[in-house]
Amino acid sequence: MSAYRKLGRTSGQRKALLRNQVTALLYHGKIKTTETKAKEIRKIAEKLITLAVKEKDNFTEVTVTQKVPKKTADGKRVKEVVDGKKVTQYEEVTKTVKKDNPTRMNARRKMLQVLYPVTEVPAENAKRRTNTKQVNLVDKLFDDIAPKYVDRKGGYTRAIKLGARKGDAAEVVILELV
Repeated sequence: MSAYRKLGRTSGQRKALLRNQVTALLYHGKIKTTETKAKEIRKIAEKLITLAVKEKDNFTEVTVTQKVPKKTADGKRVKEVVDGKKVTQYEEVTKTVKKDNPTRMNARRKMLQVLYPVTEVPAENAKRRTNTKQVNLVDKLFDDIAPKYVDRKGGYTRAIKLGARKGDAAEVVILELV
């Protein structure tokens, strides 16, 4: 007997399907899928959330000074002429940055092995690639999802049965974060 469901797919297809579904679950908060897929997705998602809860506060804040080019109102760099050459003007900016401790960095890498990159597209320009932005799901796990489940010892997902699908009579469920 195997330790996981094969879902009628080759190993590469199965891994891609599960990664995609876990990414969608963590990004949207709920997905609609078959019961057998949901059981496999639940295993992976709960491990990632447990990892995020354990390493939630495992970082140090560091103050960093950085040289940043000065920019005009329309976003172009400010340049001045020095010895006949155009040179960009810079200003120093201080920021506080979160620096991961080694165990949190390892957890971040484990999460990145599973999760796909997500690009958010605004609704008004759905056909254009302008104004799209990358969503960092690992930071969402650490900052948004993990604090909700600090007092909980597992059981981060819930499957609500919807009944049989019309075409092939497969049991369909909504898998959501509690």
